[in-house]
Amino acid sequence: MRIRDMAQDDIDAVAAIRIRGWQAAYAGLMPQAYLDGLSVAEDAAGRRGFFATRPPGVVSLVAERDGALVGWAAFGPVRATAGETSRPASEGELYALYLPPEHIGTGIGGALMDACLARAGRGGFRTLCLWVLKGNARARRFYEHAGFRADGAEEAYEVAGVAVPEVRYLRQLAPAGDGTPAHGPDRPSGSS
Repeated sequence: MRIRDMAQDDIDAVAAIRIRGWQAAYAGLMPQAYLDGLSVAEDAAGRRGFFATRPPGVVSLVAERDGALVGWAAFGPVRATAGETSRPASEGELYALYLPPEHIGTGIGGALMDACLARAGRGGFRTLCLWVLKGNARARRFYEHAGFRADGAEEAYEVAGVAVPEVRYLRQLAPAGDGTPAHGPDRPSGSS
């Protein structure tokens, strides 16, 4: 398996990974009609626009095995939440980490996480946060295993008229070059 920066040619495959990931991970947590209506073509079109104009500091990585994409992750500067106007430049956010359902538990997610943590640290971020659906127990275990901890912040957003609660997780990052493994002391590399 190889982890590399996402390229423009990866957009269609990344859109398919993201949509399949949403449909598998969020079944029972979001309205099923909404999940069934997600479109890979629409996601890819939006992703093309974002990819062409992405803000500085946003990094998208893909995992590739035998010539096929098997995972995608993205991180960058933390986004301000409700009531905030800005956040320190040293705070980063993991925006996404998705795999096709058949690749969950194969180590790809852990390898992508390790790559994101290492790159974020080298990029000057001292913390990395993420938002996860409150009811997504599998993802929450994965993030906790990677050294993230819920910090008490919660928000809900609306999906097809239904409130979907999220919780924020936070992890301190080792300063670049201090020799500390990106995955932390409690998790062997690539163990998802």
